[in-house]
Amino acid sequence: DTDESSDTYDTIEWLLKNIPGHNGRVGQWGISYPGWQTVMGMIDAHPAMKASSPQASPSDMWIGDDFHHNGAFRLMYTFGWLSWNAQTRSGPSGDRTMRFDYGTPDGYKFFLELGPVSNVDKKYFHNRVPTWNEYMEHGDYDEYWKVQNVLQHLNNIKHPILNVAGWFDAEDFYGPMSIYYTIEKKNPENKSILVVGPWLHGGWARMDGDALGNIRFDSKTGEYFRKKVEFPFFNYYLKDKGKMNLPEALVFETGSNQWKSYEKWPPDEAKEKNLYLHSNGKLSFTPPSEASDKTHDSYISDPNKPVPFSAEIRTSQGHLWMVEDQRFAARRPDVLVYQSDILTEDVTIAGPIIASLFVSTTGTDADWIVKLIDVYPGNAPDNKPNPCNVRMGDFQMLVGADVFRGKYRNSFEKPEPFVPDKVTKIEYDLRDKYHCFCKGHRIMVQIQSTWFPVIGRNPQRFMDIYHAEENDFQKATHKIYRSAKYSSHLKLKVLE
Repeated sequence: DTDESSDTYDTIEWLLKNIPGHNGRVGQWGISYPGWQTVMGMIDAHPAMKASSPQASPSDMWIGDDFHHNGAFRLMYTFGWLSWNAQTRSGPSGDRTMRFDYGTPDGYKFFLELGPVSNVDKKYFHNRVPTWNEYMEHGDYDEYWKVQNVLQHLNNIKHPILNVAGWFDAEDFYGPMSIYYTIEKKNPENKSILVVGPWLHGGWARMDGDALGNIRFDSKTGEYFRKKVEFPFFNYYLKDKGKMNLPEALVFETGSNQWKSYEKWPPDEAKEKNLYLHSNGKLSFTPPSEASDKTHDSYISDPNKPVPFSAEIRTSQGHLWMVEDQRFAARRPDVLVYQSDILTEDVTIAGPIIASLFVSTTGTDADWIVKLIDVYPGNAPDNKPNPCNVRMGDFQMLVGADVFRGKYRNSFEKPEPFVPDKVTKIEYDLRDKYHCFCKGHRIMVQIQSTWFPVIGRNPQRFMDIYHAEENDFQKATHKIYRSAKYSSHLKLKVLE
């Protein structure tokens, strides 16, 4: 078969035969889609391939990368990316496609007035973006998506791999982590290294990496990676120069702002602890004791007044919302907020975050968004310089979050409706984090059912959402249970 893997093999073969002055060794690296091409070059690799570094590569566009997360459609990104990059062309051209003109800087307004996603082609694309129409016909996790999953092909990876990811990558974080985990599982003898820093998508290649939005990291992490990690890796395996002193996992601990080395990821020192929701908006590692199975908190979710993903006014998702102050969301009635007491010692998490919720809804479908947040002390000093006069006292830093489309709770291939008002378990992965909630801070969890327009609206009615009409969208009351029997919580890996 001819594919990206065989194309890479053939390209290497041609280069070796036609380009003089080489030593017969080949390395490959790339970020985002070129990162995916790097992964494809690792599969049935050319014998001359001696080192690969896939960086922020997607692995599955339905499960957790660019276009969907756990079945929920990433509307804002998909619309913007496809409208710019996937228009039909009559032939090769030196002219770049013009970006879509939204007619307003306000993406929330634009996408809300758009209505259901079924309106996109009728109003704007007019069959000029065929990939969009394909997505509309493949709402579930079917063969269209499965065949694109690169993880199934990661066998017999024999040469060294440098996997790179950013903790705050808004596009492809699931990809590089799942690629690393899969290589470790299928190729246990491989010299596979994982590096994760406090970066946005590809930020390690083009930024100092000492800050992201209002969050400071106290050192130039991007420069450190380029000089102390990436260059030595390729120099060693391609030219036999220097020493290979990199650990299995080199990860940046946000919160305390320091690089740490481990012999595996997640580290063995991280032990699972459950962080439970309690009454009166409390959050604790102690399980709830309420005997009544009906103990819950509730909110009304209205698809016509969705919770914004950011307080910024913009038409693209950008990057800074991944660490944005969440006070704008905490003050809404359709967002549940739970907060720990002031921490008397550091609490450091390292590894996957699993949301385990017991829920019910008056509808037959719903999205569930869980956010893990670091709440700064009220007297936290402001950044210097501080041109926008951002106050860091009681700042609610988003640490990790993700969405789950409820109808896929039992199967991504075969969605099922909710039984209205029936207590139902939802459990899903918010993905890995390495963060220190410092002494004097608080831990917060927010739960909501809209995250707009990053995530397209759910009608809260069991149906094919991609062909929904305006009158299909309905309000619904959602309940989160927190009793001894139905103890909603987050499963964290806590370093001891």
